[in-house]
Amino acid sequence: MNRRALLAAGAGACAGLASATLSTKLAYAAGTDYRGDTLVVISLRGGFDGMSAIAPIGDPGYVKARPTIALPTSTVIAGDGTFGLHPALAPLLPQWKAGKLAAVHAVGQANPTRSHFAAMEAMENAAPGTSIRSGWLDRTLGLTGATGPLAGVSLGKAMPARIFAGPAADISMNTVDDVKLAGDGKRPMAAALRAMYADAPAHLAAPAQAADRALAAVAKIAPSTAEYPATELATALRDVARLIKAKAGLVTAAVDCGDWDMHEGLGNAVKGQRMHDNLTEFAQSVAAFVADLGDETMKNVTVLTISEFGRRVAENGSHGADHGHGNAMLLLGGGVRGGKVYSQWPGLAPADLVAGDLAVTTDYRSVIGEVLQKRCGLGSLSEVFPGVKPSSFGLVAAR
Repeated sequence: MNRRALLAAGAGACAGLASATLSTKLAYAAGTDYRGDTLVVISLRGGFDGMSAIAPIGDPGYVKARPTIALPTSTVIAGDGTFGLHPALAPLLPQWKAGKLAAVHAVGQANPTRSHFAAMEAMENAAPGTSIRSGWLDRTLGLTGATGPLAGVSLGKAMPARIFAGPAADISMNTVDDVKLAGDGKRPMAAALRAMYADAPAHLAAPAQAADRALAAVAKIAPSTAEYPATELATALRDVARLIKAKAGLVTAAVDCGDWDMHEGLGNAVKGQRMHDNLTEFAQSVAAFVADLGDETMKNVTVLTISEFGRRVAENGSHGADHGHGNAMLLLGGGVRGGKVYSQWPGLAPADLVAGDLAVTTDYRSVIGEVLQKRCGLGSLSEVFPGVKPSSFGLVAAR
């Protein structure tokens, strides 16, 4: 089969990958000298309500603003008199008690916006006021020097492309087992690709060679026998665990977890209520991921959550909360100094709010920046988060 015929049949190497998308700007080397943590970023899309997950039970403004959806102090777990965890996070309580799970409150972006699209785009770009258009995970990946075919992976149906936008090599997939070259079962497409591009100029051969490397790498990933709940998040995290255990060169993975836009029916801490059930699924999925990897492997893994914005402090008439500003992040891993909530808490009195929202006292990028420096081996943050300094909370221990 000649090059023209194969292109006509397969519409190119990247397009031929079933349920997967490869970066169009790809490095050629297969190895990496990266020795930092595997960073797993879970995007809680829709506007996660940090005040439900990590309830500010010690602030009198909390119950006043949320008379029907505030968590009663008696129901929280791991409470310290100031904050308490939603009881639905109980599957992660062992990690909290072991000092491996922490929260950071009153975090967010500097410029408030209540537009999902604008806020998530800004959060994934993470370079406001600059001409930078790449995603912050792409910039991070580039600085690590990782060039393997599975160094940067986004998993799941949503495929958060913006966070990986840019020149670093990455791949998006529904599941590991879905990554196949379309038509390869009927004829030797992969072999034909290799032969066709063997003598092609590097800039033309790169996409096909990258596809071939990705297919070869994925073929070596063993099936999982671990038990996970039947949720989309759990399915994605199971595949992340497979990549980590296979030592496939995974540096960072991005996973989406949606359905947090709770304008109505957010509810209280009772099974059947939206926040309770969503947090239960989240906690069970993450707990299964931790159990799958085990303590020894989790020493070199950091999981963190991001969301485009929080919810308004006051509940609305539908027992929900509308788009807000300040929020909470969760961090989990062997290097996390957990078992506590880190925050420069601004308070919930009316005078302390920003247009009715929880004020942001900590830039979410500074939280991630501390992880990138101490756990991922990055030096200056200027190329990832221009003008941002890492947080001084001491969230994680240096490797």
